[in-house]
Amino acid sequence: MIIKSLKLNKKLIGCFFIVFILLFFIILFKSFANEDEITSTEEEKKNYIKWVDFNVTAEALSLTAKLDIDSHNKDEKIKYNWIELLAYLSCKNGGNFKNFKQNDLNTLVEKIKEDGDISNLTKDLKFYDYYLESYSAVLNGFIGNYSIETLNEDGTKSFQEKYGIKAFLPIAKNYNFSHYDDFGNSRSYGFKRTHLGNDLMGSIGTPIIAVESGIIENLGWNQYGGWRVGIRSFDGKRYYYYAHLRKNHPYSEGLEEGISVKAGDVIGYLGMTGYSIKENVNNINVPHLHFGMQLIFDESQVDSPNEIWIDVYQIIEFLKKNKSEVYISNKETKDYSRKFDFIEESTE
Repeated sequence: MIIKSLKLNKKLIGCFFIVFILLFFIILFKSFANEDEITSTEEEKKNYIKWVDFNVTAEALSLTAKLDIDSHNKDEKIKYNWIELLAYLSCKNGGNFKNFKQNDLNTLVEKIKEDGDISNLTKDLKFYDYYLESYSAVLNGFIGNYSIETLNEDGTKSFQEKYGIKAFLPIAKNYNFSHYDDFGNSRSYGFKRTHLGNDLMGSIGTPIIAVESGIIENLGWNQYGGWRVGIRSFDGKRYYYYAHLRKNHPYSEGLEEGISVKAGDVIGYLGMTGYSIKENVNNINVPHLHFGMQLIFDESQVDSPNEIWIDVYQIIEFLKKNKSEVYISNKETKDYSRKFDFIEESTE
């Protein structure tokens, strides 16, 4: 009986040992699987664009935009996408548009007409996807369908549906300004740093316009930018920064953090505030609007050393063709509003 009992116990011990080994390997396998999932998730999080050097010229922007807009308005068989055209051209010139020639675009158009689709021309281009995503982040809200108020012969207004440029110059129509490409210039207030925008020189009180529709993310005083407005595009890719607004009355009526604004809306007034911890101080030498655009591919790039600011000089030159007309809407406060209302198809 004792021998049989020992044999039985040995069998039970053996079974328990086998079960233990199996459980150990199952736990070990799951542990490695979880580590792989975590590593994979971390890799996915890291897999976003870290830098964009945007140097597309106003000429290239205008020519590709015209092809895009005309092909849609004329309902042509081949409808061009200006961002795709620019991404292709960037692959061909190594991302440098300084030597861009219209003939480069003409050649591309002829190739597209022969193939019937640009995808046949781009499938083997090594950096096409990078440029397409980068330029989409910059320009995605600039062209599309919208409706805008127009003045009829009898003096009434009505909405007209259009396809075209739906982003506006940050300076209101009929107001003068000057600028030059000062992106990257040295700045010394607070600490030595580079200029991450474009300064538009103008007169104090000039109405400042929302370039694109979006949500007001930041509003108030910043010691570097003075009274400033920060607007995030609806797709979350672009953050527009308008700084050095007017002392005492920097913003248009009703402007608040968290509300949405339309492209072409008056958001504030040009001034010379900033370079001071104390609010409402004019420490800027020349009245101007600092206008900047930050690209956001991942939220970790917000308020961090990994911010991507691009040179917007050529964009300003391009947007000179689309200005928002304004009028005094409140004589007591001397506030301005847009003259013609605007509705975007994507935000109706």
